[in-house]
Amino acid sequence: MARPAPTGPVLDVRGLSVGFADGRAIVPAVHDVGFSLAAGETLALVGESGSGKSVTSLAAMRLLPPAPRTRVTGSALLRCRDGAVRDLLALPDAAMRRLRGDEIAMIFQEPMTSLNPVHRIGDQIAEGLRFHRGLHRRDALKRAEGLIERVGIPDAARRLRAYPHELSGGMRQRVMIAMALGCDPAVLIADEPTTALDVTVQAQILDLLKGLQRETGMGLVFITHNLGVVAEIADRVMVMYAGRIVERGGVVPVMTEPLMPYTRGLIASVPRLDLRGGDMVSIPGTVPDPRAPPPGCAFAPRCSHALPDPCDAAMPALDEARAGHLVRCRRWDAIAAGDARGAPVPEVVS
Repeated sequence: MARPAPTGPVLDVRGLSVGFADGRAIVPAVHDVGFSLAAGETLALVGESGSGKSVTSLAAMRLLPPAPRTRVTGSALLRCRDGAVRDLLALPDAAMRRLRGDEIAMIFQEPMTSLNPVHRIGDQIAEGLRFHRGLHRRDALKRAEGLIERVGIPDAARRLRAYPHELSGGMRQRVMIAMALGCDPAVLIADEPTTALDVTVQAQILDLLKGLQRETGMGLVFITHNLGVVAEIADRVMVMYAGRIVERGGVVPVMTEPLMPYTRGLIASVPRLDLRGGDMVSIPGTVPDPRAPPPGCAFAPRCSHALPDPCDAAMPALDEARAGHLVRCRRWDAIAAGDARGAPVPEVVS
């Protein structure tokens, strides 16, 4: 059942920063991340491995190791079904456990590491319903059967008694979705939920999520490195690099007129059938070590458009370049105008 449309965002993240202890030092992994999510909206978080996407989501869900191993600052304001706004980062542990899996839920990338191999599927789905809704086991299992049917798994009554290893990868991911949606959360965070699946099953899972979102009105944060998936499912896109937002805007302007050279490189790296000789485009180099970041723009060492001044001078701010389209680059206007030094696409590798 769809929730009534709330006033304001269902999730509003402000100034989120995360650091991890390394000896006596705190190594920053996420820097001052902020975004909002409306009911029924899909926000895609995009970037390479190591860009900070998963750390951002785990911090918001309070699933990172506790202090002093981890330092998390900022706020994550969740509008709950009773209309109250609660800061997930400031709640006591017991209060956060009551919200996690109820008002806000998460789907992880690999269900085989998230599902308990020694418990039946039905009991694992029913566990959250018993904890958050106080249902007896029989009633929770009946509800779990309905959830299994809802996510498109056939022969639901028999699947309740199955163990995770007895299901295909696509079915296990559907079970994870059923578990996440059991309590009708306001916000669902999906951390690369289709990465381990073949393209046919991937398309089915995306269609399932879109259909369930239309049905329930939940806000969806979809984490991925697959830009083809972004074009399929997202309303807005937030591109992350080295723990910072480097571009943010509507899916159409970001995908068709990217302003940040990093975003351009990601889009150019998408495999295409029309490449001559089957060559693949890639961004040279790797994401910088957070313990030794480069001066200025973190992407400058990999960027074909970088100039010593201003790119190496200081970290650029995330500014609004066009209406609703933000970018962290001092040369975006010159690059967009075609005046930048170098090719817009990085190197080609075979």
